[in-house]
Amino acid sequence: MISKASRINNHGRAKLFDHPLLEQLTKAHPLLIWGMYTCINYVMIQLAIDNGKLRTAQILYWLLLGFIAWTLAEYLIHRYIFHYEPRSILGKRIHYLFHGNHHAFPRDRDRLFMPPIPSLLIASFFFAIFYGLLGTRAYAFFPGFMFGYLIYGTIHYAIHAFSPPFKWMKPLWRNHHLHHYKDGNKGFGVSSTFWDRVFGTMF
Repeated sequence: MISKASRINNHGRAKLFDHPLLEQLTKAHPLLIWGMYTCINYVMIQLAIDNGKLRTAQILYWLLLGFIAWTLAEYLIHRYIFHYEPRSILGKRIHYLFHGNHHAFPRDRDRLFMPPIPSLLIASFFFAIFYGLLGTRAYAFFPGFMFGYLIYGTIHYAIHAFSPPFKWMKPLWRNHHLHHYKDGNKGFGVSSTFWDRVFGTMF
């Protein structure tokens, strides 16, 4: 399992590529990701108003639904994609690039957010699905979904970099630390423990 303590290095940093440019492209600062998606979300909401002809109440409704949808997506992606255990050498390499390196080096702050290029590719994939299902309402749904991602990413960064700032946030810290240091088959929620409770994977 990728969560075994024998494979955890709390003080090192993963090296994913020998080429320095490729290696740099695997890193991301939180402010870069926030800036990137804040601009995209702004454009999307403008499109919801101009092209989708959505009113304020409708936009808020779809933003909220998008945010809720993210919490479920966060859980499912973490559980079934990031913790899928491939058997092939190529599959193991891809898995390590996307998530295995994080379990091996959980305090590598440069890789607590997904880097811009793969992040944008995956976000575009999700937007295409949402647009196919919702039409122009996706212009409002998608920003809510991506805002959920930003909240998740920020909490994830904080969990690995700082102590919990408020007492009520301690369960989130505990849940994720147990996921890393005790059992990688539980505690898949990061920004919320709701879906862990629903699906029986809560510590």
